[in-house]
Amino acid sequence: MLIAVTSEGPLLDARIDGRFGRCQYFLIINTDDLSFEAVENQNAALGGGAGIQSAQMIAAKGVTHVFTGACGPNAYQVLAAAGIEVVTGCAGGVRDVINQFRQGSFTAAGGPNVADHYGMGQTYPGQAGPGMGAGAGFAPGIGRGMGRGGGMGRGMGMGRGGVGDGFAGQQTVGVRNMQEAGGDELETLKRQMEQISERIRELEKKKAAK
Repeated sequence: MLIAVTSEGPLLDARIDGRFGRCQYFLIINTDDLSFEAVENQNAALGGGAGIQSAQMIAAKGVTHVFTGACGPNAYQVLAAAGIEVVTGCAGGVRDVINQFRQGSFTAAGGPNVADHYGMGQTYPGQAGPGMGAGAGFAPGIGRGMGRGGGMGRGMGMGRGGVGDGFAGQQTVGVRNMQEAGGDELETLKRQMEQISERIRELEKKKAAK
């Protein structure tokens, strides 16, 4: 039986590539004797239509199953029309997938598991990718002379990271900092807010008395 596995490399010891249309390699594997053909995916750099082109190429290989992490609707439609069962959500090593398939551990997906153009803009494993975090905070302050002050700050951080087993998400720096704030700082902010509230009440009374 011939199956196709999206792979990060041209060997059976490589890891699963989570993208179908824009994977680095397709391994066409004979599950009876583990002989295989490594096909470099020439469609990975396409501006559009990578999923369809890859699916048509795989269908021509005569495989019965495709194993990948994510498959969009266009590619899924082509594969399903060719009678190929698609198994999504795969991760880990290629050999692990083969062994699990032999044991009957997989169930074919009932449809695509990501939207169109899912893999566009993602970096290949080992390449540096941009990470973006943005945070905003408001910190009021009270001086000893009951003067009022307010500070508004926004910070934007740029990070670099590679694509790992999962897909990178955005991280909000402001939320993280709030979670890491100590109890003393929290109490200080509470006291400051109480002082501000008291000062506002005093000003309102003076205004009403005029």
